[in-house]
Amino acid sequence: MTSNDSGTIPDAEPLAAAADLGTALRELIEVSVTTTVAAAEVRGAAELVRQATERLAVARRSPAQLPALDDLTRGRRVFNPVTGVGSALAPPLVVHRDGDGVVAQVTLGVAYEGPPSFVHGGMSALLMDQLLGSAAAAAGLWGMTAHLELDYRGPLPLETALSLRAGVAESSGRKSVITGTIALADDPDRVLVEARGVFVMPRPEKVDAYFGSITDATGRHTPPSRPSDATAVDERS
Repeated sequence: MTSNDSGTIPDAEPLAAAADLGTALRELIEVSVTTTVAAAEVRGAAELVRQATERLAVARRSPAQLPALDDLTRGRRVFNPVTGVGSALAPPLVVHRDGDGVVAQVTLGVAYEGPPSFVHGGMSALLMDQLLGSAAAAAGLWGMTAHLELDYRGPLPLETALSLRAGVAESSGRKSVITGTIALADDPDRVLVEARGVFVMPRPEKVDAYFGSITDATGRHTPPSRPSDATAVDERS
């Protein structure tokens, strides 16, 4: 929360600014790997990027300090590398509830390329890890990824709408098994990637060891009570 001559700026303004920067950075990354301009133009652009970096670097948080824009109680992680609107790495993915599970659609550009014209296989793992965690959260469960396995049945094409699904397969005590798939949005029944993840809720002593040093944006000691990478599911249709 900041203020100017007219008073306090609503929380929506810094969030919108972060999202705007995230969008601009994603556009820059995509263009940077597809541009064919002359080397002099590329060097000029690199200098502009360095100037922007210097402007942003004058005030930074530590890794143990939560961003002021995050809200763990609502699962809002603005800079999450898969769903964060403020992250240059994120597509970003928007996850929706669907029956007992969750769904999402995403189109990945050339910045996510592995084999020529296809998505890098590691991106499938990143997307599935996030979606499986979101499915657990949507079911009222949580945990940290203990095991993740993927079967690649076919390559995912770039610049093509993809459909992602995930749901809880079983849950007992601190352990949950979540499964998910990736397919083409226009051919959702032909699975190209299949995932299975085991999520385990850490014991209290592990939670303290992992997250005991976390603070909120003001520096107040605030270890999250339900630490997870999973983000909130968008309940809108």
